[in-house]
Amino acid sequence: MNYFKKLVRICFRKLKGIRNHCKKIVTYPFGLRTSGAVHIAWSASIDGGGGLIKIGKSTSVDIGVVLRAYGGEITIGDNCSVNPYCVLYGGGGLKIGDRVRIAAHTVIVPSNHIFSNPDLPIKDQGLSCKGIAIEDDVWIGAGARILDGVKIGRGAVVGAGAVVTKSIEPFSIVAGVPARVVGTRR
Repeated sequence: MNYFKKLVRICFRKLKGIRNHCKKIVTYPFGLRTSGAVHIAWSASIDGGGGLIKIGKSTSVDIGVVLRAYGGEITIGDNCSVNPYCVLYGGGGLKIGDRVRIAAHTVIVPSNHIFSNPDLPIKDQGLSCKGIAIEDDVWIGAGARILDGVKIGRGAVVGAGAVVTKSIEPFSIVAGVPARVVGTRR
C-alpha cells in the first residue's frame, strides 16, 4: 500500500474517534476541543488560527461549515446544530449557548473593519472586535447574517435572510434587513 493510502487511513481513524467516541475533553493540534460525542462532517473546515474552538456534547457540525477562530475563541454549547455551509468566525469572540439551531448558509462575524480614515487603506486601519453572544434555545434561519457587537437573547428566532446589527431581546422574533422585531414568542 502506498504512503498516501496509509496516511488517509490513519487520519480517518482519528476523525472517527472525534465523531463517535469522545468521552472527555480532548485537545487537538488545530485548536479544537470537544466535550462528549460530537458529529463533525468530513468536509467541515476547522482552524483555531492561534485561538480556540470549543464544541459541546451532542453538537453537529455539518458539511461545508467553516469555523475560523482568527486568534479569538468560538464556543458552541451542547445539543446545537450548525447546518451546511455556515461560516462562523471567532476574532472578537463568539459564544453560542445550548440547543441553538443555525440554518444553512448563515454567516456570523464577531469583528468589523475600521474604515474611518479615507487617507489610509482599510486593511491598515485594524479591526473592532466587540464579540457576539447567542444565548440558549435560539433558532437562526437560513442565510442570516449576525454582525459584531450583537447579543441574541434566549429563545429568540432570527428569520431567514435577516441581517442582525443590534442586540435582540429574549423570545423576540426578528426579520428583515436590517433585522427588526416582528413578533414575540411570549
